[in-house]
Amino acid sequence: MKAAIYNYNTWVSGLQDSDIKPHFEKLLVSAGFTILQFVEHQFNPQGYTAIWLLSESHLAVHSFPEENKVYVELSSCNEEKNNQFISFVNTASL
Repeated sequence: MKAAIYNYNTWVSGLQDSDIKPHFEKLLVSAGFTILQFVEHQFNPQGYTAIWLLSESHLAVHSFPEENKVYVELSSCNEEKNNQFISFVNTASL
């Protein structure tokens, strides 16, 4: 296996903090990623961070509710799954 990491980052809008976990978990599973662990933190008074540890690397998301934005960053050693995830993010109705 060749050592390679494929990175993707983007901003999305239209998600409430409570929608982030189910939304991105569905996209990960649909793209074929294997979820090993999940960690999340709700900040006070606002903001949310979640990290999925994947057998193919990781996904991290950070919300900025004051701007209605979520930052998404995926690192993966599997280019096909990475590209599939990107296509799902780009076509998802938020």
